[in-house]
Amino acid sequence: GCAGRGEYSFGTAVLFPSVGGTSFPNYHFPVILLKSFLHKLADNQEEICMKNELLHIFRNSPFGREVLLQSIYFCLRNGVQLRVYIPEHSQFLMYFPEEAVAVDLGRAFLRSQESAKKHAKEIIRSMDGEAGFLQPKSYTASTLPDIPVDFGFMTCPRTISDLSSKLSFGHIGPGARLIIKNARFPLIIPTPFFKEWKHILVFFGGSRNAVKAFRLGIRLQGLSGLPLELFTHAEGKPRSYYEQILDEHDLLSHVQTGGVRWIFMEKGSFREALYDISHEALIIVGAHGHGVMKEILFGSMMEHMQTILPNNLVIVGPHYTGDA
Repeated sequence: GCAGRGEYSFGTAVLFPSVGGTSFPNYHFPVILLKSFLHKLADNQEEICMKNELLHIFRNSPFGREVLLQSIYFCLRNGVQLRVYIPEHSQFLMYFPEEAVAVDLGRAFLRSQESAKKHAKEIIRSMDGEAGFLQPKSYTASTLPDIPVDFGFMTCPRTISDLSSKLSFGHIGPGARLIIKNARFPLIIPTPFFKEWKHILVFFGGSRNAVKAFRLGIRLQGLSGLPLELFTHAEGKPRSYYEQILDEHDLLSHVQTGGVRWIFMEKGSFREALYDISHEALIIVGAHGHGVMKEILFGSMMEHMQTILPNNLVIVGPHYTGDA
């Protein structure tokens, strides 16, 4: 069974010059391709198990406690299994098909390591939850573990920084962006303090990723039993424009039958429209807007969402497959 697995092992250790801005010894770079290939040789049953798991990177602090509580709640609400990674090193690697992403957690995630697992278990028990612990066995370098990429979800806490548009574990804004850019799974950006959510709201602007976000919303609605809302800021376009897109993807019936409430804002700015969103909603948003990805993920829209909304966010990246 999936729940009882406490560790994963992939391939063999290799070294390469640099990944994601991190420098390493000058070994033959094409071994990255070999490493990616070795990951594909993992046991099929293990991969299936991981697709119904949420990866959580635990930080042993009061803030980390709140974020873990949020991950536990998400798993219990949606029937997802929790997999907790307690880092022993400040960096790790994720080998996605298109790119190897180096994540720098910062020293804050390594504090009080002797009590980290004990605290994590206590927090999980307090919610009557269950979890397995991830122990990486494959290392690209002696202090650089490889983390699997076949999870169904991953939690990435938002942090206080000088740029509110950063999505990060600590000071790894670019690393988190690369995860969103490459991951087949959605990334959960929780609130700083644990809070339950009473319904699901999907931002829908008509893009391909907005369609993916809506499909994920429908999936989570079925798993959680919570009401689902669709939120659209018209941006000068008629309602029929968005209805046509939904119809082309066989999604319009979800709105027409009353299974989804559609909040369609025709007046005011996007920033003003956010005021009408309930703080009790879990928000799902596609990270690929109209045109270039950075327009929504790193531009004014995402900045408004992070600085104005107190909600938990689920971000669907451009490579999200929808079958996680």
